[in-house]
Parts: sequence; C-alpha cells; structure tokens
Amino acid sequence: MKSSALLFITLFTASVVLMHGRCDEKIGRRWTRVRLILGFSWENCGKPNDPAVLKALQLSPDPISIPGDLTASASGSTSVALISPLAVNVTLEKEVAGIWVKIPCVEEMGSCHYPDGCSILDQLIPPGQDCPEPLHTYGLPCHCPFKAGDYTLPQSDFYLPNMDLPFWLTNGNYRVQGVLGSAGKELGCLKVSLTLHSG
Repeated sequence: MKSSALLFITLFTASVVLMHGRCDEKIGRRWTRVRLILGFSWENCGKPNDPAVLKALQLSPDPISIPGDLTASASGSTSVALISPLAVNVTLEKEVAGIWVKIPCVEEMGSCHYPDGCSILDQLIPPGQDCPEPLHTYGLPCHCPFKAGDYTLPQSDFYLPNMDLPFWLTNGNYRVQGVLGSAGKELGCLKVSLTLHSG
C-alpha cells in the first residue's frame, strides 16, 4: 500500500491556505485564529488524460473544528513517476459579494507558483526524518519521487492544532485550485472548496 501523491498535493494546497505556518516573528502583522472549516468539497479539474488523478478523498466531521480531530482517507493514481522538480500552481479565490476574486500571492500565500513541491516537502519533513503519522505506521513515503501506480491512504485520524492566518485570509468562502506539472506538462489538477470561520 502506498500513500497518495495527490493527497500530498491536496494537503500541500490546503497548507498554502490553512497551514502555511504561524508566523509570530512577523512583527506588525495582524493574524486571526481559524476555528471552523465547513463545506469542504473537491474535484479533479484536469484534462481527461492527465496522468495524476485523485479518486477519493473523505474528511470528517463537517464542520471541522480547529483545534480538533480530523478523520481522512484518500486514494488516487499516477501513470508516471512524480519527480523533482514538480511545479505546483495554486489559484486561490475568495467570494466577495457573490463574485469570486483571485487573491494575489503575498509572502508565499495566495495564488502562487511553487517551482518545486518536492523541495517544499523536504522542508516540511527533512529527508532522513521519519514520515509523520499515520504515514509512518503504514510505511508510506512522504518524499519525491512518487512511483507510478495506485496510491491509498486508509482511514486515519489526525489532530489539527490551532492555526493562525493573516487577517485578510479568514471568514469566507474559498476555492483553491492546484495544478501539478513537470517540464511544462500538466500532470494533474485538483480543486477544493471550503468555508473558513475564525474566532
């Protein structure tokens, strides 16, 4: 059993919006604590022949409380190896007065281009360090390359810690699209919709 490479891309995309890291050292910035994630949904948005697709992703409960417990499972496949450099283009939109507005890339948050998602995984989980749970328990990889094949993360429990986001990135409906590519070719596309509520 392997982990879902697309689960990593999904979580990476979500991390850009939700878990990019609390930056207390950024003096003078206003941060808001996220309390709830509601109405989470996802869909593949790539071409029919894209080699990397997510087949299933389930998250519960709805709404997701932060901090709190999250149960997740996922499956997907890729017909090609996913190797470095693995570009990720993220488009983040917020609904404002019924119109979807693209949020620009500000300090690596928002609608940003990341030239190599593999190097970001290496920053989050240094090579040589055990993969985080539950990946470690299942013996699943968390670094590139991800070999071609079917990928599955069985139903697993996670704990979501407190998350602080810039004040301009809370309370609202959001759409996030992540496009995975290599050597100028699209490998997969995933779109996530959710609603954030801060406390």
